[in-house]
Amino acid sequence: MTPLPKLAVFDLDYTLWPFWVDTHVDPPFHKSSDGTVRDRRGQNIRLYPEVPEVLERLQSLGVPVAAASRTGETEGANQLLELFGLVKYFVHREIYPGSKVTHFERLHHKTGVPFSQMVFFDDEKRNIIDVGKLGTESPLGGCYLRSHPEWNEFANTNSRIRDIRKGPG
Repeated sequence: MTPLPKLAVFDLDYTLWPFWVDTHVDPPFHKSSDGTVRDRRGQNIRLYPEVPEVLERLQSLGVPVAAASRTGETEGANQLLELFGLVKYFVHREIYPGSKVTHFERLHHKTGVPFSQMVFFDDEKRNIIDVGKLGTESPLGGCYLRSHPEWNEFANTNSRIRDIRKGPG
């Protein structure tokens, strides 16, 4: 069995949720009486449905998770992580504008995890390429989620993600 990563790093926009937090939705966000997360205009905000299961599985396998986002809407992104109940999964959050290389260098400094033992999920090819130069691994030669395929596509094409998604045996 392929060893699991020492750190799984996720982008936020179009990786955990189907929008850019700084342009497609309107912070501040709140949880309505029916439990749905909504923006200032009352628009329903949602995650990709597989996200909680994948994060829960990583946690159960002892794989720490971090966020690396270039959004300028730092407060809104953090608020969404809180409202969706995802903060408990993220041991580190690097959420601010700038190069993802900076995000990863800070994650490496905080965790001591070598870049080669990190796995990175992002929807933008430029980020995959930039961070890949550090030696960070991404499934499929880069988890470029242009149209965000189902998480089980990763499970079928990458043994580590299969281990994360389905568990041993």
